[in-house]
Amino acid sequence: MTPTLLALHPVLRLTLDPVPSRRAVVDGAWWPQSRDAATELPGLIAAVDQRLGRTTLLVGLYENAWTHIPDRIPAPGRHVRVGRYRDADPHVVVLFFAAVEPVALLLIPPNTAAVPAETALMRTARHTADLTDDDLLALTCLPTAV
Repeated sequence: MTPTLLALHPVLRLTLDPVPSRRAVVDGAWWPQSRDAATELPGLIAAVDQRLGRTTLLVGLYENAWTHIPDRIPAPGRHVRVGRYRDADPHVVVLFFAAVEPVALLLIPPNTAAVPAETALMRTARHTADLTDDDLLALTCLPTAV
């Protein structure tokens, strides 16, 4: 399978490698509309679950990168726990599943300018196994929209 840009919802901006790699620093990228976790996480969970055919059990995120972080996010037939971490990478969101490896997504800041954000989305969709920690750092230093 080839990586895809998900278009499940017109405002969901997510690339996801359909076959996550243990060698990859990230398995895709997500460019949310805001830093409001309660608003943004339900769409992310639904999209990842649908695309990978998995059930997200926990979302881990860097606590200081978000506002309105609930303890649980409603999802079809369940509630997904939200882990708030102070020592996590602020540029990565991790989704955890039962009995399979987690999926790590590069978090593109909501206020990132469109062209660099779209470039980062496409780069993480095509080359996740080739990205290094330095590449990830470069992708997190994106220019903001004016």
